[in-house]
Amino acid sequence: MEKTTFSPWKWQDERSYVQAVEVKNVTATLYCSGQAAIDPDGKSSNKDMKLQLQQAISNLEEVIISAGYACKDIVRLNVYTTSTEELWPHFPILQEWIGKHQIKQALTMLEVTRLFETLKVELEATVVK
Repeated sequence: MEKTTFSPWKWQDERSYVQAVEVKNVTATLYCSGQAAIDPDGKSSNKDMKLQLQQAISNLEEVIISAGYACKDIVRLNVYTTSTEELWPHFPILQEWIGKHQIKQALTMLEVTRLFETLKVELEATVVK
């Protein structure tokens, strides 16, 4: 697999993403459903944004690894939140995880009216091999 990133500017670097990712010679693609703060028994969290973000990251990583992929090969990450204002102070948690895995992905963050049950943040990824 060959992965090339494109960013005509530098400002997105401090936000831990790139403007575009080109992938060639892919052998497989994993489309992950949105991962949120749901425990192994299927119970949605009612905790604060920080703890929900940490659990969503953990769940996303577990899905990716259990499918035989690597987090470093995420090429697209969508973040859905019920409050960007509430999420933004905790965004460094996501940035640290992205840095730890050396992920270079296209990223979109969307504020939505509501997520399932009591959830506040959801992460959706596309991963390639």
